[in-house]
Amino acid sequence: MPIMQLQNSRSKAVSSGFTLIELMVAMAITVLILTVLISIISVGTDALTRSTSKIRAARQAKVFIDTMAKDFESLVTRPGNNFEWLHGEIDAAANLPKVTRNQAGQSKAAALTFMTAATDRYLGQIGGPSDGGGDVSCVSYRLRYQDPIVGGTTQDTSTFVLYRLLVDPNETFQKLLGQNDLKAAFQPFVDRSTERQNFICENVHQFTITLLVEIMREEPAGSGTMVPRTVRVTLSSDAPGSKMVVTGSGLQTNQTICNVTGVTPGQLAAGRLRAVEISISVLSDAAIVRRNAVDGLSNMDYSSNAFHYSRVVKVPEL
Repeated sequence: MPIMQLQNSRSKAVSSGFTLIELMVAMAITVLILTVLISIISVGTDALTRSTSKIRAARQAKVFIDTMAKDFESLVTRPGNNFEWLHGEIDAAANLPKVTRNQAGQSKAAALTFMTAATDRYLGQIGGPSDGGGDVSCVSYRLRYQDPIVGGTTQDTSTFVLYRLLVDPNETFQKLLGQNDLKAAFQPFVDRSTERQNFICENVHQFTITLLVEIMREEPAGSGTMVPRTVRVTLSSDAPGSKMVVTGSGLQTNQTICNVTGVTPGQLAAGRLRAVEISISVLSDAAIVRRNAVDGLSNMDYSSNAFHYSRVVKVPEL
């Protein structure tokens, strides 16, 4: 090969490569593009995780609210007696882990027991061989922090579990109906309340019941004109020892939590229960896993991982 041709070939080979500066610029651009892509993927993953958590929480809440709403839509009471038809109070036995850093002590849970014409009585076999007659059942809701399958509190598998016990009409009639103290009469059933077959949903760290009661008030004062007003009476876990009872002679409560000031116990007792508002808070699965990975919640706050839902349910005319 001639010397001139060899030199031209070497010159072309050298000119077809990249300089060090070009390689560094290309690498910098590649790193920048990868950083942007990773950021976009990270944001998308977080959004997907948040969306998935919200969907699952919404499903849990729907199961709970739909179940309780059906029971309240069939609420049974009879006027003109002192029997208890609904008994709700803060359950002293349910010392639930707290979910906020500033919360003092353990969480308390509502315990709710009332009479209803549930359509799933006798396991839904109404009119079948197992139907013992009657249509008034006693239903109870309890919230516990434990393993939803085997029970008991183990740090790895425990969660907030909501239970619903339905006592069929035959047993309700024999042991629970027509009682002046429904809480005392229901005591033999408490252990059955949290059996695993009564599981409804999990991750529910609290639920609140608010009774919407229509009362008559003189407005303005001294006018002699009585006008209807709806007051809200809430069974609140923030008020230890609080309870509400619906008897055949009206609503009784030891609370003063109403949206209208100056409401007397006599006005509440003479009022009409129009509706019930069900409020619920559900923790995400990620929050439960993180809670179980540490010993207690004294330095943790999972309120930002809670999803809140509510529904107002109209009860039968009393």
